[in-house]
Amino acid sequence: MSLRYTIDSLFRAEYRPLCLYAMHYVDSMDIAEDMVSSCFESLWERLSGGASVLNMRAYLYTSVRNASIDYLRRNNSAEPLPRDLDGIISDEQAMERSAVEARLWTAIDKMPARRREVLLMAKRDGMSYAQIASALGISENTVRNTLEAALKSLRTKRKEILDFIVLF
Repeated sequence: MSLRYTIDSLFRAEYRPLCLYAMHYVDSMDIAEDMVSSCFESLWERLSGGASVLNMRAYLYTSVRNASIDYLRRNNSAEPLPRDLDGIISDEQAMERSAVEARLWTAIDKMPARRREVLLMAKRDGMSYAQIASALGISENTVRNTLEAALKSLRTKRKEILDFIVLF
């Protein structure tokens, strides 16, 4: 198996969870994406130079955590600790939650475009049925039915999304 294939498959599997993991520290998706990309570049350079990395996934999570902490320290953050809506969480919780969040976003991304759009407008943006209906030029009843279908779809995938934690 070539190095390029290994890095490509690792990138496809871990990029989103790593970005979400970094978001528990830095609260900026642009910064998180830049850090994760830099960590993948660092891994590529290390492996291309002949170095051995026994667990590339662990190497990446450690690199992202260290890059996040360095970023927070450079920007005078009071506590370079991972956070969530619950407040400060452990690094292990950040890793677990980022894996679940990545699976959730993958499930949302696989939804039909209109269903995904209505779900995000309602749940992420906090818009009412009337606001969504007006913005999309559809009836409130269509918004309600579309949102119900989106939530039902996520409920059916809930076990798949949450069971992923057991793999850690």
